[in-house]
Amino acid sequence: MNNLWSPWRSKYIESFKNENEKGSCIFCEVVDKEITDDNNLLVTKSFLTITMLNLYPYNNGHLMIIPKRHVGKLDELSKEESLAIMEEIKFAQQALTQVYQPHGFNIGANLGRASGAGIEDHIHFHIVPRWNGDTNFMPVIGEVKVISQDLLESKHKLIKAYNRK
Repeated sequence: MNNLWSPWRSKYIESFKNENEKGSCIFCEVVDKEITDDNNLLVTKSFLTITMLNLYPYNNGHLMIIPKRHVGKLDELSKEESLAIMEEIKFAQQALTQVYQPHGFNIGANLGRASGAGIEDHIHFHIVPRWNGDTNFMPVIGEVKVISQDLLESKHKLIKAYNRK
């Protein structure tokens, strides 16, 4: 079996290793922040959710849809939260399509540390735009992922796209 190593991911996971000990959650900390504040990566908010860019994206436009309530498991989500999250994923897909014109999407959640969840105590869902051929020699050979757009530039473009829905 061949392995594809992503050593940059360990830095991200380790940064949240002691999240419970700190008594803080980065998602809970941004719930009351303003979208217009460039010191956070919030793109939009609904009554029950927030949507923000991933600080360590797999591709341009990598978004996370997060319930505002601190919930760690799928079965802890209310029916209303589940519906709101799915609606926000649909809106995210529309906004990402408008801004980036991807060929497809990866949509999902990493449940638990063993699945790769960097923040396992506050459930969140990823939507990652994908393009034909977006895996190239850089991540495969060079162990480097090229993200070609600044996160704040991505944020501002996506906020405009969300405001048009």
